[in-house]
Amino acid sequence: MPLYQVIVLAIVQGLTEFLPISSTAHLYLTSWLLGWQTESLTFDIALHIGTLVAVIVYFARDWIQIVAQGLGMNVGHDAGLKLNRAMLWLLVIGTIPVGLAGLAFNKMAESTWRNPFVIGGMLIAVGVLMWFGERAGKHQRDLATVNAADAGIIGLAQALAVVPGTSRSGITITAGLFRNLDRETAARFSFLLSTPAIFLAAAKKSYDLYKEGGVPHDMRVPLIVGIGVSAVVGFIVIAFFLRYLRRNTLTPFVYYRIIFGIMVLALAFFRPPAG
Repeated sequence: MPLYQVIVLAIVQGLTEFLPISSTAHLYLTSWLLGWQTESLTFDIALHIGTLVAVIVYFARDWIQIVAQGLGMNVGHDAGLKLNRAMLWLLVIGTIPVGLAGLAFNKMAESTWRNPFVIGGMLIAVGVLMWFGERAGKHQRDLATVNAADAGIIGLAQALAVVPGTSRSGITITAGLFRNLDRETAARFSFLLSTPAIFLAAAKKSYDLYKEGGVPHDMRVPLIVGIGVSAVVGFIVIAFFLRYLRRNTLTPFVYYRIIFGIMVLALAFFRPPAG
Protein backbone atom coordinates (compact mmCIF):
# COMPACT_ATOMS: atom_id res chain seq x y z
CA MET A 1 0.00 0.00 0.00
CA PRO A 2 1.51 3.36 -1.01
CA LEU A 3 2.33 5.64 1.89
CA TYR A 4 0.07 8.45 0.62
CA GLN A 5 -2.91 6.07 0.76
CA VAL A 6 -1.97 5.11 4.31
CA ILE A 7 -1.88 8.76 5.37
CA VAL A 8 -5.19 9.64 3.67
CA LEU A 9 -7.05 6.66 5.14
CA ALA A 10 -5.50 7.16 8.59
CA ILE A 11 -6.69 10.78 8.56
CA VAL A 12 -10.17 9.63 7.50
CA GLN A 13 -10.17 7.09 10.34
CA GLY A 14 -9.05 9.62 12.93
CA LEU A 15 -11.62 12.18 11.79
CA THR A 16 -14.59 9.83 11.62
CA GLU A 17 -14.10 7.25 14.39
CA PHE A 18 -15.18 9.59 17.17
CA LEU A 19 -17.59 11.83 15.26
CA PRO A 20 -21.07 10.29 14.88
CA ILE A 21 -20.75 9.77 11.12
CA SER A 22 -19.30 6.21 10.74
CA SER A 23 -15.61 5.57 10.13
CA THR A 24 -16.34 2.29 8.32
CA ALA A 25 -18.56 4.10 5.82
CA HIS A 26 -15.98 6.76 5.09
CA LEU A 27 -13.07 4.33 4.77
CA TYR A 28 -15.01 2.01 2.47
CA LEU A 29 -16.32 4.82 0.31
CA THR A 30 -12.97 6.61 0.10
CA SER A 31 -11.33 3.43 -1.22
CA TRP A 32 -14.29 2.68 -3.52
CA LEU A 33 -14.50 6.14 -5.10
CA LEU A 34 -10.73 6.48 -5.54
CA GLY A 35 -10.40 2.95 -6.91
CA TRP A 36 -8.04 1.83 -4.16
CA GLN A 37 -7.74 -1.77 -3.09
CA THR A 38 -9.57 -2.62 0.13
CA GLU A 39 -7.35 -2.13 3.16
CA SER A 40 -5.26 -5.13 4.21
CA LEU A 41 -5.57 -6.85 7.58
CA THR A 42 -2.32 -5.21 8.67
CA PHE A 43 -3.57 -1.73 7.86
CA ASP A 44 -6.93 -2.45 9.49
CA ILE A 45 -5.02 -3.31 12.68
CA ALA A 46 -3.03 -0.08 12.41
CA LEU A 47 -6.23 1.97 12.32
CA HIS A 48 -7.73 0.12 15.28
CA ILE A 49 -4.57 0.51 17.34
CA GLY A 50 -4.28 4.18 16.39
CA THR A 51 -7.79 5.02 17.56
CA LEU A 52 -7.28 2.87 20.66
CA VAL A 53 -4.15 4.87 21.50
CA ALA A 54 -6.09 8.13 21.00
CA VAL A 55 -8.91 7.22 23.37
CA ILE A 56 -6.62 5.69 26.01
CA VAL A 57 -4.26 8.68 26.06
CA TYR A 58 -7.08 11.24 26.13
CA PHE A 59 -8.95 9.44 28.93
CA ALA A 60 -5.88 8.10 30.76
CA ARG A 61 -6.68 9.87 34.04
CA ASP A 62 -10.31 8.75 33.82
CA TRP A 63 -9.29 5.15 33.28
CA ILE A 64 -6.86 5.19 36.20
CA GLN A 65 -9.62 6.52 38.45
CA ILE A 66 -12.24 4.12 37.06
CA VAL A 67 -10.09 1.01 37.51
CA ALA A 68 -8.82 2.07 40.93
CA GLN A 69 -12.31 2.83 42.23
CA GLY A 70 -13.61 -0.42 40.78
CA LEU A 71 -10.99 -2.22 42.88
CA GLY A 72 -11.91 -0.30 46.00
CA MET A 73 -9.18 2.36 46.00
CA ASN A 74 -9.68 6.10 46.34
CA VAL A 75 -7.77 7.55 43.37
CA GLY A 76 -8.48 10.50 41.07
CA HIS A 77 -10.22 13.84 41.28
CA ASP A 78 -13.05 13.74 38.73
CA ALA A 79 -16.20 14.64 40.65
CA GLY A 80 -18.60 12.67 38.45
CA LEU A 81 -16.52 9.51 38.69
CA LYS A 82 -16.09 9.95 42.46
CA LEU A 83 -19.86 9.83 42.78
CA ASN A 84 -20.11 6.79 40.50
CA ARG A 85 -17.64 4.30 41.90
CA ALA A 86 -19.22 1.41 39.97
CA MET A 87 -18.23 2.86 36.58
CA LEU A 88 -15.76 0.04 35.83
CA TRP A 89 -18.47 -2.57 36.21
CA LEU A 90 -20.97 -0.48 34.25
CA LEU A 91 -18.49 -0.42 31.36
CA VAL A 92 -18.10 -4.20 31.66
CA ILE A 93 -21.90 -4.58 31.41
CA GLY A 94 -21.99 -2.27 28.41
CA THR A 95 -19.22 -4.15 26.59
CA ILE A 96 -20.83 -7.61 26.71
CA PRO A 97 -23.40 -7.03 23.91
CA VAL A 98 -20.85 -5.79 21.35
CA GLY A 99 -18.54 -8.69 22.19
CA LEU A 100 -21.33 -11.18 21.50
CA ALA A 101 -22.42 -9.32 18.36
CA GLY A 102 -18.86 -9.31 17.06
CA LEU A 103 -18.56 -13.07 17.53
CA ALA A 104 -21.92 -13.72 15.88
CA PHE A 105 -21.87 -11.28 12.97
CA ASN A 106 -18.24 -10.33 12.30
CA LYS A 107 -17.98 -12.27 9.02
CA MET A 108 -21.15 -10.75 7.60
CA ALA A 109 -20.13 -7.28 8.81
CA GLU A 110 -16.87 -7.52 6.86
CA SER A 111 -18.34 -9.06 3.71
CA THR A 112 -22.08 -9.18 2.95
CA TRP A 113 -23.04 -6.04 4.85
CA ARG A 114 -20.09 -3.97 3.63
CA ASN A 115 -21.83 -2.57 0.57
CA PRO A 116 -23.07 0.94 -0.25
CA PHE A 117 -26.75 0.05 0.04
CA VAL A 118 -26.40 -1.11 3.65
CA ILE A 119 -24.03 1.75 4.46
CA GLY A 120 -26.25 4.42 2.91
CA GLY A 121 -29.35 3.04 4.59
CA MET A 122 -27.73 2.96 8.02
CA LEU A 123 -26.31 6.46 7.62
CA ILE A 124 -29.84 7.75 7.06
CA ALA A 125 -31.59 5.55 9.64
CA VAL A 126 -29.23 6.40 12.50
CA GLY A 127 -29.29 10.06 11.45
CA VAL A 128 -33.09 10.09 11.84
CA LEU A 129 -32.79 8.27 15.18
CA MET A 130 -30.24 10.85 16.32
CA TRP A 131 -32.70 13.62 15.40
CA PHE A 132 -35.37 12.03 17.59
CA GLY A 133 -32.85 11.54 20.41
CA GLU A 134 -31.95 15.22 20.32
CA ARG A 135 -35.60 16.20 20.72
CA ALA A 136 -36.79 13.45 23.08
CA GLY A 137 -33.87 13.66 25.52
CA LYS A 138 -33.99 16.04 28.47
CA HIS A 139 -30.18 16.47 28.56
CA GLN A 140 -30.21 16.64 32.37
CA ARG A 141 -28.13 13.74 33.71
CA ASP A 142 -24.36 13.72 34.21
CA LEU A 143 -21.79 10.93 34.63
CA ALA A 144 -22.55 10.53 38.33
CA THR A 145 -26.07 9.32 37.52
CA VAL A 146 -25.20 6.65 34.94
CA ASN A 147 -26.56 3.29 36.15
CA ALA A 148 -26.74 -0.35 35.09
CA ALA A 149 -29.86 0.21 32.97
CA ASP A 150 -28.08 2.98 31.07
CA ALA A 151 -25.01 0.81 30.56
CA GLY A 152 -27.09 -2.11 29.31
CA ILE A 153 -29.15 -0.04 26.86
CA ILE A 154 -26.17 1.92 25.53
CA GLY A 155 -24.23 -1.35 25.31
CA LEU A 156 -27.00 -2.94 23.25
CA ALA A 157 -26.92 0.12 21.00
CA GLN A 158 -23.15 -0.29 20.58
CA ALA A 159 -23.75 -3.84 19.35
CA LEU A 160 -25.55 -2.36 16.32
CA ALA A 161 -22.27 -0.71 15.34
CA VAL A 162 -21.12 -4.00 13.78
CA VAL A 163 -23.37 -3.00 10.85
CA PRO A 164 -21.36 -0.72 8.52
CA GLY A 165 -22.67 2.82 8.35
CA THR A 166 -24.05 2.80 11.90
CA SER A 167 -21.22 4.63 13.75
CA ARG A 168 -20.26 3.39 17.20
CA SER A 169 -20.23 6.90 18.63
CA GLY A 170 -23.38 7.90 16.76
CA ILE A 171 -25.57 5.07 18.02
CA THR A 172 -24.24 5.07 21.60
CA ILE A 173 -24.48 8.86 22.00
CA THR A 174 -28.02 8.69 20.64
CA ALA A 175 -28.91 5.96 23.14
CA GLY A 176 -27.46 8.15 25.88
CA LEU A 177 -29.66 11.06 24.77
CA PHE A 178 -32.76 8.84 24.95
CA ARG A 179 -31.66 8.03 28.53
CA ASN A 180 -31.66 11.80 29.23
CA LEU A 181 -27.89 12.15 29.58
CA ASP A 182 -26.56 15.56 28.64
CA ARG A 183 -24.69 15.63 25.32
CA GLU A 184 -21.16 15.80 26.71
CA THR A 185 -21.85 13.00 29.21
CA ALA A 186 -23.37 10.82 26.49
CA ALA A 187 -20.27 11.32 24.35
CA ARG A 188 -17.85 10.79 27.23
CA PHE A 189 -19.54 7.54 28.27
CA SER A 190 -19.62 6.50 24.61
CA PHE A 191 -15.87 7.02 24.25
CA LEU A 192 -15.10 5.21 27.51
CA LEU A 193 -17.33 2.33 26.41
CA SER A 194 -15.62 2.20 23.02
CA THR A 195 -12.21 1.57 24.58
CA PRO A 196 -12.66 -2.13 25.49
CA ALA A 197 -14.59 -2.73 22.24
CA ILE A 198 -11.79 -1.28 20.10
CA PHE A 199 -9.22 -3.18 22.17
CA LEU A 200 -11.04 -6.49 21.63
CA ALA A 201 -11.33 -5.83 17.88
CA ALA A 202 -7.63 -4.94 17.62
CA ALA A 203 -6.66 -8.03 19.65
CA LYS A 204 -8.79 -10.31 17.46
CA LYS A 205 -7.35 -8.91 14.23
CA SER A 206 -3.80 -9.03 15.63
CA TYR A 207 -4.29 -12.71 16.45
CA ASP A 208 -5.59 -13.34 12.92
CA LEU A 209 -2.50 -11.60 11.52
CA TYR A 210 -0.24 -13.67 13.79
CA LYS A 211 -1.81 -16.87 12.42
CA GLU A 212 -1.08 -15.59 8.89
CA GLY A 213 2.60 -15.13 9.70
CA GLY A 214 2.76 -11.66 11.22
CA VAL A 215 3.33 -8.22 9.70
CA PRO A 216 4.74 -8.44 6.15
CA HIS A 217 8.07 -6.65 5.76
CA ASP A 218 6.67 -4.12 3.27
CA MET A 219 3.82 -3.21 5.64
CA ARG A 220 5.93 -2.33 8.70
CA VAL A 221 6.37 1.34 7.83
CA PRO A 222 2.68 1.76 6.77
CA LEU A 223 1.69 0.11 10.06
CA ILE A 224 3.66 2.62 12.13
CA VAL A 225 2.51 5.58 10.03
CA GLY A 226 -1.13 4.45 10.15
CA ILE A 227 -1.06 4.08 13.93
CA GLY A 228 0.63 7.44 14.43
CA VAL A 229 -1.55 9.49 12.09
CA SER A 230 -4.88 8.00 13.20
CA ALA A 231 -3.89 8.37 16.87
CA VAL A 232 -2.95 12.05 16.58
CA VAL A 233 -5.98 12.98 14.49
CA GLY A 234 -8.29 10.94 16.73
CA PHE A 235 -6.98 12.65 19.87
CA ILE A 236 -7.61 16.09 18.37
CA VAL A 237 -11.13 15.10 17.26
CA ILE A 238 -12.06 13.80 20.74
CA ALA A 239 -10.95 17.07 22.34
CA PHE A 240 -12.83 19.13 19.73
CA PHE A 241 -16.04 17.09 19.86
CA LEU A 242 -16.38 17.08 23.66
CA ARG A 243 -15.81 20.85 23.73
CA TYR A 244 -18.31 21.30 20.87
CA LEU A 245 -21.05 19.38 22.70
CA ARG A 246 -20.90 21.63 25.76
CA ARG A 247 -22.74 24.32 23.85
CA ASN A 248 -24.01 22.78 20.62
CA THR A 249 -26.39 20.09 19.39
CA LEU A 250 -25.90 17.09 17.12
CA THR A 251 -28.16 18.61 14.45
CA PRO A 252 -25.35 19.35 11.93
CA PHE A 253 -24.30 15.69 12.11
CA VAL A 254 -27.90 14.60 11.58
CA TYR A 255 -28.07 16.63 8.35
CA TYR A 256 -24.63 15.39 7.28
CA ARG A 257 -25.58 11.73 7.78
CA ILE A 258 -28.87 12.02 5.89
CA ILE A 259 -27.41 13.97 2.96
CA PHE A 260 -24.34 11.73 2.80
CA GLY A 261 -26.51 8.60 2.99
CA ILE A 262 -28.66 9.79 0.09
CA MET A 263 -25.51 10.51 -1.94
CA VAL A 264 -24.15 7.04 -1.18
CA LEU A 265 -27.38 5.36 -2.31
CA ALA A 266 -27.47 7.47 -5.47
CA LEU A 267 -23.86 6.57 -6.26
CA ALA A 268 -24.63 2.90 -5.62
CA PHE A 269 -27.38 2.96 -8.23
CA PHE A 270 -25.35 4.80 -10.88
CA ARG A 271 -21.88 3.49 -10.08
CA PRO A 272 -22.09 0.02 -8.48
CA PRO A 273 -18.87 -1.12 -6.73
CA ALA A 274 -16.80 -3.69 -8.60
CA GLY A 275 -17.26 -7.32 -7.70
